This record gives sequence, C-alpha cells and structure tokens, in this order.
Amino acid sequence: METEISKDVALDVLKDEAKKIEQLISNQQHHLCIAQCKAFEEVVDTQMYGFSKQVEYAVRLNIITSSEGHKILADLEHKLNLVYSDVYEKQQDGSEKQEER
Repeated sequence: METEISKDVALDVLKDEAKKIEQLISNQQHHLCIAQCKAFEEVVDTQMYGFSKQVEYAVRLNIITSSEGHKILADLEHKLNLVYSDVYEKQQDGSEKQEER
C-alpha cells in the first residue's frame, strides 16, 4: 500500500522537530548549562545534524523544496544564535558585576 504525504504534513512535522530543538535549548538556558557544559554543545550539534538530515530527506523526496528546507534550517539556526547570544551577554554582565565588587 502506497501512502502519499502532503507537503503541509511534512512541513508541520519538520517545524515540530525544530520546536523540540528550540525547547531543548530554551530549557537549558534557564539552567545556564549552555555556558558551562561542553557536552550540551555536542547534544545540540547532534540534534541539528539529525534535523538537517530529516530536512534533506524531505527535499530528496520532493515533499518540500530545497529553498523551503534551507529556510527551515536558517530560521532554527537564527533562533539558536539568539539564545547563545543572550546567554553570552548574561554571562558577560555577570562577570562585569563580579569585577565591580
């Protein structure tokens, strides 16, 4: 039996996966693990690699276009960069406050 996957369903699945990665990062941001745990970076890299392969697979199956796949990945990378920048700024602010004491 052959099953047809709609483009909307595929995009929803990929967006859900992207949200899971964002949530993983966001949850750790509150614990400042991002700034202190090298292992966490490896987890994020692994998650991003796996997600990029899912996007690539959807593109190869012509479920989504290459430009849609690139946009999904670029949007996620942009959000992750914002989180990392925020953590870095908070870490810098904390260091400066300690130096003032």
